[in-house]
Amino acid sequence: MCMSDQDVKTAADGIVLTDAAASKVKSLLEQEGRDDLALRVAVQPGGCSGLRYQLFFDERSLDGDVVKEFGGVNVVTDRMSAPYLGGATVDFVDTIEKQGFTIDNPNATGSCACGDSFH
Repeated sequence: MCMSDQDVKTAADGIVLTDAAASKVKSLLEQEGRDDLALRVAVQPGGCSGLRYQLFFDERSLDGDVVKEFGGVNVVTDRMSAPYLGGATVDFVDTIEKQGFTIDNPNATGSCACGDSFH
């Protein structure tokens, strides 16, 4: 897939961090005593469906990164992951059955049972 820089920026602009997720990320950063970290959302090869999500705190700034701010939290996506994450919503759920971050990605054409892998 060959995309221009503008196409990548537009795709990355579609990432959404819900209020619940932003609140949880902010709480985790406060616990760490760090205000210099961003939540990086990336796509890497692997998983049972071909691609898997990565969410982690990152202090780096990479060439081509797109940064969006949600409730005082910066969300960063690299230019290679952006086309796969346009329109994706990152949420945080806290129920009896499950606790953790979830990603609802309209670009995923299929996934495996774990929910962490897609194609």
